[in-house]
Amino acid sequence: MSQRKERRGIHVDQSELHCNKGCGYYGNAAWQGLCSKCWREEYQQARQKQIQEDWALAEKLQREEEVAYASIQGAQSQPLSQPQAQPQASLAPFSKFEEKKTNEKTRKVTTVKKFFSPSSRTAPKKENQEGKTPSPSISRQSSIETDRVSRDFVDFLKTLHKPGREVHKQSRAFIEIMANKKDLSADELSECVQDFYQNLSDHLMTHFKGSSERVERVMDEVENYIMTRLYKSVFCPETTDDEEKDLATQNRIRALHWVDIQMLCVPVDEEIPEVSDNVVKAITDVIEMDSKRVPQDKLACITRCSKHIFSAIKITKSEPASADDFLPTLIYIVLKANPPRLQSNIQYITRFCNPSRLMTGEDGYYFTNLCCAVAFIEKLDAQSLNLDPEDFERYMSGQASPRRPEADSGWPQVDPPTGPAASSPALAQVYQNLDLLSGLGSRQDRVLEGVQSLQRDLITWQESVEREVQEILEKYPLEIRLPTPSAIDSDNVENDRLPPPLTPQVFAG
Repeated sequence: MSQRKERRGIHVDQSELHCNKGCGYYGNAAWQGLCSKCWREEYQQARQKQIQEDWALAEKLQREEEVAYASIQGAQSQPLSQPQAQPQASLAPFSKFEEKKTNEKTRKVTTVKKFFSPSSRTAPKKENQEGKTPSPSISRQSSIETDRVSRDFVDFLKTLHKPGREVHKQSRAFIEIMANKKDLSADELSECVQDFYQNLSDHLMTHFKGSSERVERVMDEVENYIMTRLYKSVFCPETTDDEEKDLATQNRIRALHWVDIQMLCVPVDEEIPEVSDNVVKAITDVIEMDSKRVPQDKLACITRCSKHIFSAIKITKSEPASADDFLPTLIYIVLKANPPRLQSNIQYITRFCNPSRLMTGEDGYYFTNLCCAVAFIEKLDAQSLNLDPEDFERYMSGQASPRRPEADSGWPQVDPPTGPAASSPALAQVYQNLDLLSGLGSRQDRVLEGVQSLQRDLITWQESVEREVQEILEKYPLEIRLPTPSAIDSDNVENDRLPPPLTPQVFAG
């Protein structure tokens, strides 16, 4: 087992999946190994420290401005008998200094005000006037899915009676507020959503007297409603580099297309029909994640994918799967699927999912493993696959392939798969295709030679026919004889037996 772990370099201790602060919840690479709760605490502490530094800098700039203003006032109160050119010359650099300080102070104060403006606080007067007109994204006709989610949300809240009306009111108000916060960064949008989750959860916990199951049920419906309405504005926002990360990850996975089951030591036998079906379903589920709008629905796709992986491993090994078998198989599934917008979906779940789902439960466990799989793919090197660094670079650049040895010319000649390669239907199909391609090369050459020979024969035959026709024309020239005019019945031998023709007779009238 130790040799196997060293070979693939994928083993992750279960303790490494938990929060670095030791709180017992699952951590996340996007949160520097912390859980959502500890990450929010760290983020708030860092934000408060930044706010204090910004206030201190703003006060410092204000004091410097007051001192500079006082000095210029004292210079202007001096006797007029002094030369006027010298004060005017000193005013020019001071005016630039004052303008620079004022602009910097305004920028810092604006930053501090933005940090101190929570989502529930009343916006400034100007923003309130703009907020009276509905946002285009809200006023336009909702999609079919949005209408369906809204109806389901209202029907669910009717069962709660008075608390349901309050939840609906707060949810709609929050959506209106978020529609006006288009200039916030992704982290600030996430903070607003998480604050709303926390405040609403605390309020429901008080109303339902500590019934966590009912609170979770309501919070799931709230998340479904809110994130369906806000999906277009908060998924992969323009203020982030999520799209660039998506392209980088997709290109990375494409470059790793040559990695196979044996290199990752995946305990899955795809020749077994049930195992192959589970692998296909796992790939389908992880690809389907991008089509979902709500974070919990995306998590459900990850959970279904993981369960199919566990089923495939269990069928292959005839025993329950372990965590050491699950992670390399998940990496293999991600490499085969190359899910669209993988980084954006992970960041979207991290920022806007109900934190209780990511901190505990099977959803949080599977999501943490997916993050580990993506991190492993990004850092995959020759040592992880037990390959020579030069061979690894050649495979990554496409100059060579471990399945197809290089040849100086012509198609490669491959032997039938034996050993572990023969147990995989995918690899068997690859080798069969290579065998067919090796024969197609020589067949194509023979066909080209036959075509060229046929073309030469056609040219020769055409020339020979032309020569023969010319010779015949020269030997037997064409003579055209004009026919002699004759009666129509000149050839009739019985004309003599015919009676004479009738002659016209004239009768007197």
